[in-house]
Amino acid sequence: MDSKINIPSDIEIKRGSLFYQMPVLFLGVGIGCLTYWSMLAQNDHVRAMFGYLFGFTVVLSLALGSLSFVLMQFLTRAGWSVVIRRIPETVMAILPLFIFLFIPIAIFAHDIFPWLHPEHIDAILEKKLGYLNERFFLWRSFGYLVVWGILGTLFYRVSLAQDRGGKADLTKFLQGASAPAVVIFGLTVTFASVDWLMSLQPHWYSTIFGVYFWAGCILFAFSFTTLMAMTLQKAGVLATAITGEHYHDLGKLMFGFTVFWAYIAFSQFMLYWYGAVPEEVEFYSHRLHNGWETLSWALPLINFFVPFFGLMSRTLKRVKLILAINCVWVILVHLADLYWLILPTYHDPNVEHGPPPLLLSLVDVLPTIGIFSLFFGVFLFVLSRHKILAVGDPRLPESLAFENY
Repeated sequence: MDSKINIPSDIEIKRGSLFYQMPVLFLGVGIGCLTYWSMLAQNDHVRAMFGYLFGFTVVLSLALGSLSFVLMQFLTRAGWSVVIRRIPETVMAILPLFIFLFIPIAIFAHDIFPWLHPEHIDAILEKKLGYLNERFFLWRSFGYLVVWGILGTLFYRVSLAQDRGGKADLTKFLQGASAPAVVIFGLTVTFASVDWLMSLQPHWYSTIFGVYFWAGCILFAFSFTTLMAMTLQKAGVLATAITGEHYHDLGKLMFGFTVFWAYIAFSQFMLYWYGAVPEEVEFYSHRLHNGWETLSWALPLINFFVPFFGLMSRTLKRVKLILAINCVWVILVHLADLYWLILPTYHDPNVEHGPPPLLLSLVDVLPTIGIFSLFFGVFLFVLSRHKILAVGDPRLPESLAFENY
């Protein structure tokens, strides 16, 4: 790296600042929410486990989106993103935590997945039992989490090692490792989405479901990274390193992947609905009736048209307040999308159909808040212990001087 480049001085969180105190607060909130949720779960543990799967998937989607973002930056040898890359790097470094968070799902899998109940096995599911069986499912699940944890930890630690300077070979290593890592990531995310989400309706299948799930993950990561960058700047960190040019590019990525999500979602819906094969339309038929139709028809509007027009303008993407509002919106509709994927498969034995989509239960909200609080507390702890700027990356000068044309 060019020694003449002036590295900003505000690249670390000062000891004694609020960021040093907040991890304890969030960890406490997380433990408290999960403890209260476990008490409520005694009344209806099946419903509670669907809520836990929802919360687990929401927070995991952020970590997976951040991992894919970092991998793509090294794969494409991007320079513009160096100044904001440490934020998603820190998020992906926490992926090993999800190995432990998955344990309740592993223990109570019978409460969630219908193919684990012999009375639900029919002629179609019998042909899938070589894949859909408990032992293989658990081995696969923990395998995904271990692989993601290794990738996240490896890329994070090597990135930190760059900060000590004179480590150009580490950059070449990360660039070379990113190609196979992207392939491994794509395969594991696809199979994980099939195992944990698509198999909730085991008769139904989609060849692009993994891509659909990933599109939501990456949008969540872009939005979170943008909001965290703004928060850090408000706290006096990276005040000059991150500029409107970087926010503009984050806004462009959000805009592009909003269109991508809509393309995948519509393609999946159109082909299955046009084909009218019973096991293929089962997924949509259930969500267009039984109290879920409002959310089903609202998703294209709130998840595509609103952010599409909110992020289309160059001017709007360069106004921090408007960009922040769009980020919050994207995160909220991503939560709605995951709720729409998971909760319709729950059936209360006391009523004819599942719960109305917009009537959230405490057993949905508490695990989401609890898991996110645990995650965010660890995130702030790790973030505050290291430089928030990759000072050893040879592309840092390019990133500091980045301008859109």
